Amino acid sequence: MNVLDYSIIVIYLAMLLGLGYFFKEQHSKKDYFLGGRQLGVFPLTLSTMATQLSAISFISAPAFVGLREGGGMVWLSYEFAVPLAMLLLMVYVLPALYRSGVVSIYDFLESRFGLSNRLLISLVFMISRAFGTSIAIYATALILNTAMGIDFYLAIAVIGVITLIYSFQGGMKAVVYSDAAQMILIFSGVAMILLFSLRNMGGFEVFLANIDSSRLTVLRTDSWGFAGDEWGLWPMIFGGIVLYASYYGCDQTQAQRTLSAKDEGSVRRILMLNGLARFPVVLLYCFTGLVLGVFTVLNPEFLSRVDPNSPDTLVPLFIVEYMPNGLIGLLIVALLAASMSSLSSVVNSLSAVSIEDYTRLSGRKLERDAYVFWSRVTVLFWGAAIVALSIFGGGIAPTVIEAINMIGSVFYGPILATFLLAILRPGVGSKGANAGLLTGVGLNVYLWAAQLQVFWLWWNVTGCLAAIGVALLVAAFVGAGDGAPGRQADADGAVGVWRRDETVILLLAFAAMLLIGWLAPIVLDG
Repeated sequence: MNVLDYSIIVIYLAMLLGLGYFFKEQHSKKDYFLGGRQLGVFPLTLSTMATQLSAISFISAPAFVGLREGGGMVWLSYEFAVPLAMLLLMVYVLPALYRSGVVSIYDFLESRFGLSNRLLISLVFMISRAFGTSIAIYATALILNTAMGIDFYLAIAVIGVITLIYSFQGGMKAVVYSDAAQMILIFSGVAMILLFSLRNMGGFEVFLANIDSSRLTVLRTDSWGFAGDEWGLWPMIFGGIVLYASYYGCDQTQAQRTLSAKDEGSVRRILMLNGLARFPVVLLYCFTGLVLGVFTVLNPEFLSRVDPNSPDTLVPLFIVEYMPNGLIGLLIVALLAASMSSLSSVVNSLSAVSIEDYTRLSGRKLERDAYVFWSRVTVLFWGAAIVALSIFGGGIAPTVIEAINMIGSVFYGPILATFLLAILRPGVGSKGANAGLLTGVGLNVYLWAAQLQVFWLWWNVTGCLAAIGVALLVAAFVGAGDGAPGRQADADGAVGVWRRDETVILLLAFAAMLLIGWLAPIVLDG
């Protein structure tokens, strides 16, 4: 790295601070947490994508495909469930959430199941999201340290402090517009790595001549994930539907963006675009990893510098050693941008949940200025807590991208089940919902702790089915109790209606992904 690279990094960080200052005027909770519901479809779509296709994907997905033992292009099948999950959300979940006018989606649950359910599920959200985000920051700081020589604690401090300042000042508007810029940077960065890795190995023909055919398989139809086997097509689809539906619709981090849209039509367009646009980005990630894997075979000296216990160092090492100055600075900015995207999204959402829950517990209604003030205070609190946790982060799985998704898979199924019950089953009350949520999470914790041979993507399904089953069973014995009426359908028919054009487009996208997954090894292996 030289002066040019450092200058690019400093200029970018200064621009982020300027963005927070530009949006610093916030007059209400809807301004601070929902951007006044005036944000456009394009920035919101990029923002929702940036939160999940973050530093972890940028760094870890190529490492999984190119180096991870047992990895390869099979990671691409993780995306097949996205169009189906978006369709589920467009029909059943997000119309009801958007129309409720809530800031915290757990406020919606309180209207059905009471305060106890709201506090319970928001606690689950806060613990899982804070822990998962801390691992993401830890991974980025560790990679910047091992691959680029940047001090580990300095890397954490830069990521944490800069993000907190612009999130503190600018609220959701600053978060969304910075995320949109960061998504463009991430995509451009991966594309540049792909081009330079092909050029340094001698071109596309050299890549094809040396490709490892065992890493080309996308559709593992013979693997069900119940015998210690991983990455089968069926758990990727069924577990993926639950995971993505819960993440995009029932996780405050993502749903808060959707709720910031101008109208319900914009909500549907954001989900539609996510269902269509994610796959090309992840395809680029995976193909880049495949090319880098071949590059390491042709350059054993470079491979020897990649930590065998941490394949996630593959991408940063390639950036430092084979990219020209100037581009190195831009790609480090992409790494920092991706981590900042994750942190800014999470602290804003954790703040929203914390403030809304506090007002319920205390029985006090904060005045407008006090609400915005304490929202900013809680942004700082959660940011400091996550940064502190990130210092002590550690490996859970061979790659960080697996670790993050394992953590989420413990909680996503039971959370989705709770929202579906709130919207679609008026006969279920708070006792049933709480019992189902605790049972679903408890079952998944047991599956993890007991180290049973159940692939972790199935945890999304087991947790969801257990939560629904127990909730219905409790409701059958004790009745709805204190549950409020459900929202099965409204006067405008927004909930539970399948729109033909949306359904056809997303099902065709799903079919196209399967076709690409089937054709990829045939085309690449000649």
